[in-house]
Amino acid sequence: MELRQLEHFIAVAEELSFTRAARRLHVVQSGVSAAIRSLERELGCALFERTSQRVRLTGAGAALLPEARATLHAAQAAQDAVRAAQDTLRGTVNVGAMASVEVVDLPALLGQLHARHPAIDVRLRLATTGSEGLAHALLGGDLDVAFLSLPERKPAGIDARELATVPLVLVVNAAHPLAQRGELTLADLAEEPFVDFPPGYGNREVVDRAFAAAGVVRRVALEVPDIDMGAALVRHGLGIAFLPAFAVARTPGLHVLDVHGTVLRWSMHLGTSSTRRPSSALRALLDLVDLHVLAL
Repeated sequence: MELRQLEHFIAVAEELSFTRAARRLHVVQSGVSAAIRSLERELGCALFERTSQRVRLTGAGAALLPEARATLHAAQAAQDAVRAAQDTLRGTVNVGAMASVEVVDLPALLGQLHARHPAIDVRLRLATTGSEGLAHALLGGDLDVAFLSLPERKPAGIDARELATVPLVLVVNAAHPLAQRGELTLADLAEEPFVDFPPGYGNREVVDRAFAAAGVVRRVALEVPDIDMGAALVRHGLGIAFLPAFAVARTPGLHVLDVHGTVLRWSMHLGTSSTRRPSSALRALLDLVDLHVLAL
């Protein structure tokens, strides 16, 4: 069994497509197919079910996947040890983040990493499914580190360090009837259309939990995975929203309301795997994170 075979197997298992796996690996599709067939002959079983419509893992393939990832991580760790002894940091760091990362100056962080260790390659994935998708990718080994918002009970298998916590405040258009009200309760908002992030994002979960705890059903009319877009939609009268305070400060035309007995806070975490040893390249990135946490 060769590392190349395992690398090809993992790519097909994650993409569920030989074509996409070949594109990802920068090899011809016939090479990927040959590597998988060779691995299946060596193991004496089929790893994928192939039809003209889809590719999916067999039971044996699903059992092999975590072991294949662990093997490649071990091989990478061995390379890191040798390179560290030669005082040269190389390797690849797979970084996940949400599309609007407000707590960390991510470009500056990655730029400093590149300046210090130009031989380290960074693969950046901006999540389309929020923190939930990032946590899943981190647990599955697709990511080495993620900037994400985690619930109070963190998933098993993830080490998380809180980088910052910011308040979520209720905002309306300055011309909205609620802008003339004094203190409100969550029950007063039951009939209002909300602008919010899609399910799976940390700030959406914070607000959903607060309404559920109060026994109030709210209506989310618009879902957008971008803080500034959400603020702009509220400014133009398309709904109300709980937004991070820093977004309100930079968006004109919004009015902040007091909600009695409700204090909402959204936290950003630095997540890594608790079951995989970090590579030297990952440790180099982690050493720089605190220098780029923004004061919000």
